[in-house]
Amino acid sequence: MPNRVPFNEALLSTVGTPKQTKLLDSSPRSRVWRVRLADRRLVIVKQITDGGDTGADANTRFVREVAGLRLAGRASGLAVAPAVLATDPSSRVMVLEYLDDLGRTDDWMPGYAESLARLHALTGPADAGALPVWSGPTATDAESFLALARALDVAVPSTVPNELAGLLERLDPTPHHALLHGDPCPGNDLRTADGVRFVDFERASLGNGLIELAYFRIGFPTCWCAMSVPAAPLTEVEDVYRTTWRGLTGKDVPGDLADACAGWLIQGDALVERAHRGTVDQLARVPAEDFEWGYVSARERLVHRLGVVADMTRGHDHLHAVGRLSSALASRLLERWPTLRPLPTHDARPWY
Repeated sequence: MPNRVPFNEALLSTVGTPKQTKLLDSSPRSRVWRVRLADRRLVIVKQITDGGDTGADANTRFVREVAGLRLAGRASGLAVAPAVLATDPSSRVMVLEYLDDLGRTDDWMPGYAESLARLHALTGPADAGALPVWSGPTATDAESFLALARALDVAVPSTVPNELAGLLERLDPTPHHALLHGDPCPGNDLRTADGVRFVDFERASLGNGLIELAYFRIGFPTCWCAMSVPAAPLTEVEDVYRTTWRGLTGKDVPGDLADACAGWLIQGDALVERAHRGTVDQLARVPAEDFEWGYVSARERLVHRLGVVADMTRGHDHLHAVGRLSSALASRLLERWPTLRPLPTHDARPWY
C-alpha cells in the first residue's frame, strides 16, 4: 500500500516503530512520508523510486542524495540540511530529521543566499570523488545556441564561436569543489527557526558555487516557477552570499558570475523539467513551438536569460560578442512574439 512506510527490521530497531503516517506530495521519482514514531518524535521518510528510470538509476540517485546530505551534515552551528537518521539501501529508504517549516515570508532571499553559501563552503579538494562533478554545458549546447540564432535569422558575430569555446573551458568544474545542491528551488528550501535548510539532494554534485548563485539572476533555471529579481534585492542577496563565503573560507568566491549565467543560457535542457532533459534539442524547438513548464513558457524563460546575459556582458572581456548576440536574439523573439510576458517577480514565489 502507498501509505505503508517501508521499514525493515533494522530501521525499526534503529529508529523506532511508526504509529502515524502521512504520505506527502513529491515527484514521481520518490515517495515521502511524515511519520510519528511510537516515542512521539516526528521524522521524514523518503524512498527513492524508479520513476521511469531503471533500478540502477534509482540506486544511483539514492546513493547521491545520501552522500549529499551527509556532506551537508558537516555544518557546524547553523545546519543547512536535515540530518540523516538512518538508511536502508536495499529499499532505497532514508529516515531524515523532521523540519518545522515556518512558511511564507516576503523577505526570503537573504536567508536563502546565506544558507546556500554555507552549503557550498562545506567541501573542498579533499572531497573529490565523494559526488559526481557538476555537469554543465557542452559543445553541443553551444552549437544548438548558434543554430537557434540562424533559425531566427539573427546574424552571429564572427567571434562568438571562439567566445563560446572559451566559456566552456572556464566553466570546467574540475578545479572547483563546492557542494552544489543541484536543484535549489522553491519547495526545496525550508525556512526554519534556525535558518534556511535545503532538502532533495538527488542532483547534488561538486563544482563552482556561482552556478547556483546565478539562479537569482538567470531566473531559477531548474525550477518550474521561474522568477526575476529586481536590481536592489539582487545586489543584497549576492552581497550576502559573497560575504558569507568569504567569512567561512577566507577567500573571495572564485570565477565569473557572467560565465555562470551564460552557461545556463545556452543549455536547452534548462527550458524543460527533469523528465524531458536529454531527450531532444530543446533550443531547436523554440522557433516552431512555445512549450510551457509550470506557468512560464520556454520563450519567456529564454527572453529573460538573453536579457540577463546581454546586460552582464556589456564591456566584458570574454563574452562581449555573446552579449551582443543575446541582445539581438531577445529583440527578435519579442518582435516575432510580442505577447511574451516578463517572468514573475521574486515576491510571487510559490509557498508549499
